[in-house]
Amino acid sequence: MPWIVGVSGASGTPYAAAVLRALLAAGESVDLVVSRASRLTLLDETGISFRDAHWRDDLGEWLARGADGKPGTFETDLTGVRYWSAGDLAAGPSSGSYPAKGMLIVPASTAAVAGVALGLSKDLLQRAASVTLKERRPLVVAVRETPLNGQTLRHLVTLDDLGAVVVPTSPAFYAGATHIQDLVDFVAGRVLDAGGVRHRLYRRWEGDLGGGAGK
Repeated sequence: MPWIVGVSGASGTPYAAAVLRALLAAGESVDLVVSRASRLTLLDETGISFRDAHWRDDLGEWLARGADGKPGTFETDLTGVRYWSAGDLAAGPSSGSYPAKGMLIVPASTAAVAGVALGLSKDLLQRAASVTLKERRPLVVAVRETPLNGQTLRHLVTLDDLGAVVVPTSPAFYAGATHIQDLVDFVAGRVLDAGGVRHRLYRRWEGDLGGGAGK
């Protein structure tokens, strides 16, 4: 069964790329949904135009980039990826009978958070998240916004009440980050931790003070 990964329009496309690479490296299958708004963000942050008709080539170019924008940093096998257009409300993930392990929304914009919390299902990303909740499957929402207003905070509490795990895209420094990729990988790793997916994206805390400084 695949993990559904939804990419919304918030800034933070490197987070999504790191999560996708780690899922595939762990041997997981992925059903990918890229919202229309996220294509604008991806173009702005990477210069890559994500096209339905050429999604595999565009995804390959995206996942090959490091968080610093350098192309050709990573090699990723895309065999385990199935892509669904965000406007396709008849897609597999729109139905509870479609088998999936759960869903990761990374990054999650405040618009996506509101849509899922209110059950709007205006596109496949929101519909797949609603299905994930009603089927009692894991839903991880990596919200990327600052500051957070009261309305968004209430929506996040609603998602928590519904059983979702809210993961702010807040990197930590105890893992000994020396590069922007380390900070991105920490957040991606915490998203995967919340979904129960094994990875080796960051150094875990073991109770040794100063361990990060010696990396």
